[in-house]
Amino acid sequence: MLIGISAQLSPELLHALASMGHGDELVIADANFPAAKLARRLVQTTSESTTRLARAMLMLLPLDEFVVAPLALMQAARPQDQNAPALADLSAALAGFGKVEQIERNAFYERAAQAFVIVATSDARPYANVILRKGVIAQGGTGYVA
Repeated sequence: MLIGISAQLSPELLHALASMGHGDELVIADANFPAAKLARRLVQTTSESTTRLARAMLMLLPLDEFVVAPLALMQAARPQDQNAPALADLSAALAGFGKVEQIERNAFYERAAQAFVIVATSDARPYANVILRKGVIAQGGTGYVA
């Protein structure tokens, strides 16, 4: 254990975060996501909440300030899924970190297949998937300052 580091972040996950470069993307995926099939690099977690895991990561990972939307959610594929609890939960939790875009399901899968790492969770909620795009860590260890 480390002081100030969420228990949600395993040593393997911390290594993946530290290994990412500016512009690299990380996918946090729900239990139904085809993570093993799509991943170049896969990190399995026991986290039951994509939302809690994303918030823990965002305490350590600066987001890319050179793109319009450094965060992306999978868009609901069917009209009856528009109000999926995971989408509302993630949208609210991520709102303070940067612009969040919604990506069509198949386009999300294609983008995920190009990600630096996919982090698989045990979150059973449909649409509990998010992409984070890493930014620059400025001198002194904080996010990029213009």
